[in-house]
Amino acid sequence: MSLLARTAVRIRVLVTLCRPAVAVLFALYTALGLAQAGQAERPLLLARCLVPVVAFLLCSVCVNDLSDQAVDQVNLAGDRSRPLVTGMAGARDLVVTAVTAGGIALGTAFLLGTRPGLVMAAALALSAGYSVRPVRFADRGAVAALVLPACYVALPYLLALTAAGHRIGPRDLLMLAGLYAGFVGRIVLKDFRDVRGDALFGKRTFLVRHGRRATCLFSACFWSVGCGVILLATPSRSPVLIASYALCLGTVVLILRTLAGEVGHREEEALITGVAAVGRGLLTLQLTHLAAGQADWSTPARSAAVGALTLLTLAQAFSLVRNGPRTNLTLASLPRDTDALPAHAAAADTDALLACATATGADGLPPHAPAPTPRHG
Repeated sequence: MSLLARTAVRIRVLVTLCRPAVAVLFALYTALGLAQAGQAERPLLLARCLVPVVAFLLCSVCVNDLSDQAVDQVNLAGDRSRPLVTGMAGARDLVVTAVTAGGIALGTAFLLGTRPGLVMAAALALSAGYSVRPVRFADRGAVAALVLPACYVALPYLLALTAAGHRIGPRDLLMLAGLYAGFVGRIVLKDFRDVRGDALFGKRTFLVRHGRRATCLFSACFWSVGCGVILLATPSRSPVLIASYALCLGTVVLILRTLAGEVGHREEEALITGVAAVGRGLLTLQLTHLAAGQADWSTPARSAAVGALTLLTLAQAFSLVRNGPRTNLTLASLPRDTDALPAHAAAADTDALLACATATGADGLPPHAPAPTPRHG
């Protein structure tokens, strides 16, 4: 392979490891932090904040992929977003990338100031604890859903606030609490995709422990709390903004109600993607409201922008629910022939896995489950 081809492959691996969809979320939370600090119109500062934030994301993904390699080979076999599973990158490549990205994240955060640097140091430690034993919060059910948002939400939001020189007050913390609760409601749904490998390897996620209905109820509760708290923390709330949040929350509750019933695996994927679209849309709505206020937009103009974004968000969500995501990253953890099964049969397959996972042997695996195959470098 030529040098140019090898370079292209490495760039592709790096872009894949950055998880573009997750990187967009990190960018939105960073921009929200600056907007909350009254600095929405400082694109250069936003760019400087995004450098350590993206480097942190890259480091965290590499560490998590290394720790979850055996589980990912079941859940995400053939998934191009996992270079370690597909063979596009080796363990040594991910170790080097993680160390380099972690150093860049910490160094560039301290260049923004002492407080951003300390926020980054704490986030790196928490991220390592999420994936690496003996701590490994990822295996601890609801604890994982409560810890992960501290990395996804708190890091970019607090780093931006502190980088702007903002003195953090009660309203800022209330906004963070709302963003945090909303993200918990979203992240717990990720377990539907990973249920097969999680059950086989004794990973006690909330879904494995409590089942699909309790998981959807848990998600709906956190979504409701998150939306309510964010609105409480938002200055100059307009009737259009409140109505937009109500419409989006109602849409999510309807989707979760469907997800809690008997649905096939492809439909699960479509429903969860629809919820994610509403989540991104709400963040965009909030950012637009704050930025427009700081730019002295008139109330009608601000309301028109929020209303238009709400309609676009709901249209995208309903399109995804109906047609599914346009991506080749399918639920590789499940046999292809399950798509031909009736919805009640496909749901029964997931329920059987959950029932199996409730009875574990001495090694932490369900009875008759294959033991993890040792992997080397």
